[in-house]
Amino acid sequence: MTNKQQGLGIWIVIAGVVILLGKLGVFSFIGSVFWPLFILIPGIVLQFLYFSRVLSAGILIPAGILTTYGLIFLICNIFGWGSMKYLWPLFIFGVAVGLYEYYVFSMDRPRPAYVASLILTIVSIVFLAVTLLWTIGIYFIALGLIIVGLVLVFGGRKRYW
Repeated sequence: MTNKQQGLGIWIVIAGVVILLGKLGVFSFIGSVFWPLFILIPGIVLQFLYFSRVLSAGILIPAGILTTYGLIFLICNIFGWGSMKYLWPLFIFGVAVGLYEYYVFSMDRPRPAYVASLILTIVSIVFLAVTLLWTIGIYFIALGLIIVGLVLVFGGRKRYW
């Protein structure tokens, strides 16, 4: 048996294993759970390339956006996509992260990038607060009303005996 035949045999075995794993659903599980890594890893790689002095500071804008979005999608994959109704303002924050990284690490420190990142962060926080108030804040309002009502019913009486 020659080395060529052994190499071909190894590739045929690998192909068979890949096909078998695919038919068993291994790849679909991995793909359905870890697909956000295809967004997160390029963001981290772009940041690594900047800090390795391979790329300029402008690459930090898409790097920050991709990293933030990858984390959002990973959180949604872990905790369920219903959490997106709370996390959607973080997409605005992702752009703010990219602009802020560009501002901090750029040699000329462009003030418009800082101002834009600050405005987007504030908008994101406001939307997040309104979303949380609208979705889960109603429970706190209801609990507060119950407590105030109980205090008025039971705590307001003066006892004279």
